[in-house]
This record gives sequence, C-alpha cells and structure tokens, in this order.
Amino acid sequence: MANFSSEYYCKLDAKGRLVLPAKLKAALPETYGNELVMRRGFDPCLVLYPMNEYRKLDSQVSALDDFDVDKRRFKRNFYRGNTEVELDSTGRFLIPKPLLRFADITKEVVVVGMGKTIEIWDPERYEDYLIQDPEVFASEAKKYLSNTNK
Repeated sequence: MANFSSEYYCKLDAKGRLVLPAKLKAALPETYGNELVMRRGFDPCLVLYPMNEYRKLDSQVSALDDFDVDKRRFKRNFYRGNTEVELDSTGRFLIPKPLLRFADITKEVVVVGMGKTIEIWDPERYEDYLIQDPEVFASEAKKYLSNTNK
C-alpha cells in the first residue's frame, strides 16, 4: 500500500508535463508502478491515484444507482475528465489542458502526498486551503485523532 507524504514545489515543462518527485515515485505500489489515474479534486486541485486505489474508489462509484438523479449526477461529475496517466522513464507525465484550467495551474505547482493519494495544486490556492493558525490545527488534531473520537 502506498503512503505518500510531504510537499514538493515543482515546475511544469513547456508541454504541461510534470516530473513526479522521486520520493513519491518510489512509494508507488510495484503492482501498477507507473500507472496512475488523475481526476479533478473535490477542492480546486488535481488528485493522482495509484491504479489499485483508484479501482477501489471506482468500484464504489460505479455501483451507485443510475436511476437515482443525485447519484447519477455525482457519477457524471466524478468520472468527468478522469485520465489514466503513465509515467515515462524519467517519471514525467502530461497533465491535460482542461485539468490544468480546472486547478488554475500554469507553470508552478505544489505536489502534496496525502497518504493514499497525491494532490497537485497551484501554489497560491494551496495556501488558501491550509490551516494557518497552529492552535486551530492542534484543535483539529485533537478532534480527529483522539482515541475517544474514533
């Protein structure tokens, strides 16, 4: 199982390709090594899934009832723009233009390890989605990580 962490500041090349940081690439499961799925995030970022993690999520989403309008709308938005990407020999992959526009990414990105997934952010937007106050972060940690709240 992959365990991605940390953040990396990177640049896209002129064709919109990104080199996956070496530590993140090394954490990819060997089974599907260079195969990933990229999709729009629930926040204004892109999310990379190792193929095994994406297949688990895909199984849940595809099982939703197409006769229910809300579930059908969710499925449509979930699958919209999902792209399989394969890393080349240098660990590089192309980010399609519609996904770059969605995340407001131009040249610089922050690549963030999120446990089972990897997020790709515009650096300014990324800062807007972080907890800036250490006391608030400590309170959130207590709320979500406390043994009594599991």
